[in-house]
Amino acid sequence: MSGRIETDAGFSSRHAGSLFSGTAVHREGNGYALHAPVLVLNASYEPINVCAARRALVLVLKGVAMTEEENGHFLHAARIAMRVPSVIRLLEYRRIPHQSRALSRKNILLRDRNTCQYCATVLPSGELTLDHVIPRSRGGSSTWENLVACCHTCNRRKGNQFPLEAGMKLMREPRAFNLHTSRHIMRLMGRSDDKWRKYLFY
Repeated sequence: MSGRIETDAGFSSRHAGSLFSGTAVHREGNGYALHAPVLVLNASYEPINVCAARRALVLVLKGVAMTEEENGHFLHAARIAMRVPSVIRLLEYRRIPHQSRALSRKNILLRDRNTCQYCATVLPSGELTLDHVIPRSRGGSSTWENLVACCHTCNRRKGNQFPLEAGMKLMREPRAFNLHTSRHIMRLMGRSDDKWRKYLFY
């Protein structure tokens, strides 16, 4: 969709994007609800993506999507109070190309499930970096097959070496993040949220 989108409640894209200034999320004082993963469905109910609850709420307020399932948290802002979604559905069908996703830090971490590919430690995104398996100084390129999620400890240990030289081993061979990989990760994430299961063909 392009241009400015108004919802029935009179919110614009600009208003939706700034709504979260001074908001509070409540469920026994849980302040992390806006970062919780939300399953995104196409208008056809096909699962196509995972986004943060904050982004999902903006899409709902812009009138681009509607909430299908809720996660039990409540968001209170100056002008609105609403439930935080667990699953949202786009109101207009989007054609999803059957090709690899854009190469980005976010998608590398999503592909690797926020797990250091050398020591298997699961960490928040802010505590992970990207490692070039073959160092750039030794001819390595920034590609799906040469970039992995890595904790700072392993990154320092490996330095400018090949994994074998550093006595380290990758958990799995890095591959491009395609639609099949994306859906596999959605299913893995859905194991912790029963509300996702009926959309992920369990």
